[in-house]
Amino acid sequence: MTRTVGDPLRIASLVKQVPLAESLRLESGRLVRRDVDFEMNPYCRRAVAQGVTLARATGGSCSVVTLGPPSAEDVLREAVAWGADAGIHVCDRAFEGSDTLATARALTAAVRAAGPFDLVLLGRNSIDGETGQVGPEVAELLDLPFASGVRRLEDLGSCLRLELEHDDGTQQVEIALPAVLSVAERLCDPCKVDPEGRAAVPPARITRITAGELGHGPWGEAGSPTVVGATRPMEHERANRMVRGTLEEQVQAAVHELRHRGALEAGGKTAPSASVTDTERTGEREGPPSRVVTVVVEPGRPEVARELLGAAARLGREIGAAVHALCPDDTEIDPLAGCGADLVVVLTGSRVAEDVADAVVAHLRQAAPWAVLAPSTAFGREVAGRAAAATGSGLVGDAVALSVRDGVLVAAKPAFAGALVADITCRSTPQMVTVRPGVLPAPAPRRQDAPTMEHPVGTRGRVRVLGERRDDDVETLARAEAVIGVGTGVSPEEYAQLSPLAALLGAELAATRKVTDRGWAPRARQVGLTGRSIAPRLYVALGLSGKFNHMVGVRSAGTILAVNTDPDAPVFTQCDLGIVGDWHEVVPLLHEALRHGAPERDGP
Repeated sequence: MTRTVGDPLRIASLVKQVPLAESLRLESGRLVRRDVDFEMNPYCRRAVAQGVTLARATGGSCSVVTLGPPSAEDVLREAVAWGADAGIHVCDRAFEGSDTLATARALTAAVRAAGPFDLVLLGRNSIDGETGQVGPEVAELLDLPFASGVRRLEDLGSCLRLELEHDDGTQQVEIALPAVLSVAERLCDPCKVDPEGRAAVPPARITRITAGELGHGPWGEAGSPTVVGATRPMEHERANRMVRGTLEEQVQAAVHELRHRGALEAGGKTAPSASVTDTERTGEREGPPSRVVTVVVEPGRPEVARELLGAAARLGREIGAAVHALCPDDTEIDPLAGCGADLVVVLTGSRVAEDVADAVVAHLRQAAPWAVLAPSTAFGREVAGRAAAATGSGLVGDAVALSVRDGVLVAAKPAFAGALVADITCRSTPQMVTVRPGVLPAPAPRRQDAPTMEHPVGTRGRVRVLGERRDDDVETLARAEAVIGVGTGVSPEEYAQLSPLAALLGAELAATRKVTDRGWAPRARQVGLTGRSIAPRLYVALGLSGKFNHMVGVRSAGTILAVNTDPDAPVFTQCDLGIVGDWHEVVPLLHEALRHGAPERDGP
């Protein structure tokens, strides 16, 4: 029977308990888990709130599902207290050590057992390290369409019309029901209930499901194709130096110290062309390649494709592999060979992510590549996530570095709000990785042609793209060596006043969440816990208080200079240099001091 507008929706909201980021701390390079507070993942709060709202509006129901230890029952209590009909707790020691694919399998089994559902909602990612993979993996395992970053939703009966908030733009789509959706922060207000309200939920509203009730698995670590290896801290010790004197003296002292710290020396993020060998320039190898490294190319992102193909070519030279580029047919294919591709496979027929994923799966089964690289974008995460779930392959999300150790691909990725970087490997073939745009060096173009072949792509016809708009480039901030961060203390009409300083520093503009929520800057410029993490050589914080949720996104910056009128602002506890003053006065003085050079000083 075809559903019509207003018919009841049966909804499952998938949620996760995560450590409260402010309570995380490091000791001797290790994450301390003692006395750590937990909460519902911030993105999941929207999945619960939207699920309850839709259930009430249609006379349907909303069940909330979580996978986790006994303590995770608290997030189910919070969801039920908010208005969800029931909580389902997938809890068993057999699930310990689950990676994203093992998690997706367990959640899928629970959804099937409790279903059927018209709609499965979850957060677009979780702040403790998972980077948007579970959603598309669940969708693939349930054989349902998927859409990421839902910001607006309209019920059309048999389908939904959605506005999707992606990394650097928006997309309008229609998606057939039933479906899996990940939700954006701006979709609705979050579910949030105090401890007393959570404690008042009757125990009978929560159902616990064990591994044995879901089947034989394998579950947990045994069913996880990825392995977490060595971890290392990303913390930088901050000097916390407040410069003294008149405003002019503070600026002069700050510029002197910036020069002393090397924070004004450009060139830290560019690839050293002098180290490129003749073999790397020409793409020649000793003997024919015995393996394949596959790169999934997203249309309209030539710089991201260049980075991935360059990384694939470097890996290929090390292990003796050819590079295959898989790209939808509206991609400009001529530059791909010059970036490192030895073969270009043009996917004709559809550029919808789930259809491209089907073509990637066919390629994996035919070519059996050693590794697959895809961009950490909405498109790349869905294609790679679906392909990993369909083939049982390990997938490392949001990697910031790639290397080879003992013939195995090692992907380094941030975890726990950027506090750590973990080395992760895959036990599967292929080894799959999504790579954060802008973090890998892009190669110099080479003179080389590559053969092309076409691969027809069928369409499931469940997702229809109505339009899309790009308002920024996802890799811009990641590539920037200097960044000026603004809070609501700088109005958009005043951004032009920052242009001379930004031009002198070669800096890009970043923003707090409140700024992007107001539409003053694109979401691609949001830095923080639920935004981007960046590692520029220099970060200049203007007109922002320095709350944890923002500053966690710049914890890997080389030097942080903060300007604020309040000497007690939190930003001064998390910076290297602090100037107490009005940015309207400080910025012109900084520009002049940098342009003419601050005089040498004998001491602080």
